[in-house]
Amino acid sequence: MNYQTFQPHQDLKALVSCYWTLEIPAEYNAERQRIVPDGCIEMAFILGDEIKRYTSQDEFILQPRAMVLGQTLAPFFIEPTGYVNTFAIRFYPYGFANFVTKPIEQLANKETPLTSLFEASIVNELERNIINAEDTKQRIVVIEKFLLERLNEQSTIDTIVKQTVDALLSSNGTAAITTILKDYLSKRRQLERNFKKQIGVSPKQLGKVIRLQSALKMLLNKETDSLTKIAYESDYFDQAHFNKDFKEFTGISPTAFLSNEQMALSTLFYK
Repeated sequence: MNYQTFQPHQDLKALVSCYWTLEIPAEYNAERQRIVPDGCIEMAFILGDEIKRYTSQDEFILQPRAMVLGQTLAPFFIEPTGYVNTFAIRFYPYGFANFVTKPIEQLANKETPLTSLFEASIVNELERNIINAEDTKQRIVVIEKFLLERLNEQSTIDTIVKQTVDALLSSNGTAAITTILKDYLSKRRQLERNFKKQIGVSPKQLGKVIRLQSALKMLLNKETDSLTKIAYESDYFDQAHFNKDFKEFTGISPTAFLSNEQMALSTLFYK
């Protein structure tokens, strides 16, 4: 598996976390892979063979070749059908709302074809340019031109929503909403409504995903062998609380995670 990340243009750094590429030879025979929530929204272009996304144990759909994957709150499985070659843009939680008018909550827990978000002729040209680009550097030039042309001059993200996301990110998901909103307590209901529309999930749900990601990185980077210490440093009440949240978002226990072949791709993404 060859996974690489690239930094965005200065004018997009506040909205785009990174660009990434993934290439896996067809002969790798990758197993069905479990993908876990990471709190981000991604735009992806499938340049290789088709990729299955399982909707149940035995049923699947083929992922759109140019798509946006919205916020997810549960793990899901994908399976390559052969050669994997993907180019993608990872947006910060509030990033993608600046490029579209559709409420972000309508994109949650599914793949949405780009043609459902932008004019078909524009998407077709974009996809053609991405496919025909000589390398990743050229693809980044193509996608940045597309994004910069569609960046709303007046941000669609209100200040309180952005402050809440920033506080959750800087605290690894542990900041209490009442603490974040100490100067805006009367606006909590408004925040909840706008947050879901602009981010795709509630503040509490995003906080849980961010905290899990922080713990996941500690686990993958082997910063400690103690699950209890990881739970404590990630601000869980105890290890049982950590185990419960971990299983909610990954589908398996922390100990099973490290030895599970179906987690190889998630391990690559989140390490």
